[in-house]
Amino acid sequence: MMEVNELDDQTISCTLCRPDRTGQHRPARHAGKRPRYPNERLSEVFWTARDVAREMDELGYYAFWTAEHHFQREGYECLPNLIQLGLWLATQTRRLKFGCAFNILPMWHPIRLAEDYAMADIVTDGRVIMGVGRGYHTREVETFGAPLLDSEANRELFEEQLQLLIKCFNEEGFHHKGKYYECPPPVPYRGYELEEITVVPRPKNLPVEIWMPIASGRTIDMMAKYGLKAMVTLNGEKILDDVVCAFHAACVRHGRPSQLGQDMIWGAGVYLADSREEAIRRVEPSHDERYKWFAPFGFVRYADEQGRTWGTPGAPARVPSLRDGVEQKAWFCGPPSQVIEGIKSIEAKYPGLEDFMIHWAEGLPPEEFKEQLRWFAKDVTPAFNRS
Repeated sequence: MMEVNELDDQTISCTLCRPDRTGQHRPARHAGKRPRYPNERLSEVFWTARDVAREMDELGYYAFWTAEHHFQREGYECLPNLIQLGLWLATQTRRLKFGCAFNILPMWHPIRLAEDYAMADIVTDGRVIMGVGRGYHTREVETFGAPLLDSEANRELFEEQLQLLIKCFNEEGFHHKGKYYECPPPVPYRGYELEEITVVPRPKNLPVEIWMPIASGRTIDMMAKYGLKAMVTLNGEKILDDVVCAFHAACVRHGRPSQLGQDMIWGAGVYLADSREEAIRRVEPSHDERYKWFAPFGFVRYADEQGRTWGTPGAPARVPSLRDGVEQKAWFCGPPSQVIEGIKSIEAKYPGLEDFMIHWAEGLPPEEFKEQLRWFAKDVTPAFNRS
């Protein structure tokens, strides 16, 4: 069974810049340029994250997941350092954990990331969850000097970085030599030739649990090979099933015993109201706002009746509506009983699935989202608690 409130990983995805008191995003406009927000407005994300984290902590949620992004003056995703954020939010809450979804490895030196995480793990006593990704914004990854347009180079760099990161966590002393890194380099140090280094300190809680989003078949095999856990969010039912089965098969190939859905987080959109139509009406503007931003990146993970992924030949190529999302079971809208029924219809397929994430729709005002969290905790969560 899927627990969603006590010791189980119910996790929350968040929008990373909040609307104003009217619930609307209002960027400044400059002649001849795209609208943009002032820095003071973009900085509000930190206080929004704190307020939501405190609410989640009081309600008994397990983890609050946020995303690393850079340069987004459009106001969608405004948190550049998730480990720093988790460290601070841990001082503002009692037990809530903070997930990194995700630290984009090509924009980091793996040793620096390992050191930052180790410190956070120790001083918060394990309340920061490690997650890594390859990135998908050219504006971000290429600006930091890493490849993204060359997807093969990006994949190759990421895999070596992941190898180095895992060595930092698990080995008391190590030497790494690959295409992109030699750590340590063969240099003289205090009268001897340097041969190995140690990350000081290493994390307290070992082995480190590392999460990663599923993006492709080759990524799935890499994740299984290195013992990573998988996150999949806002996928249609058919795409979700394909991904869960592929990850399970890869884990079996690499000697990881698992059930379908084990070591995975499944995320979906949720909006509670007295009826499905009311829920759709209320959250539709936020859903549509999301796809104005994400559809150009190819983030429409739905399939048609023939199983063809949207955007491929013969399948729909339009931007999806919220009703499409409800039909695909990427969104659950309506009274608690209908939402429970929808979540359980997916859960029943995957005996190993224990982790469910609620997506915070872009543009949904924080107070409205917190009310949704309260309602979910009161009327939905109990349906998934073990007796």
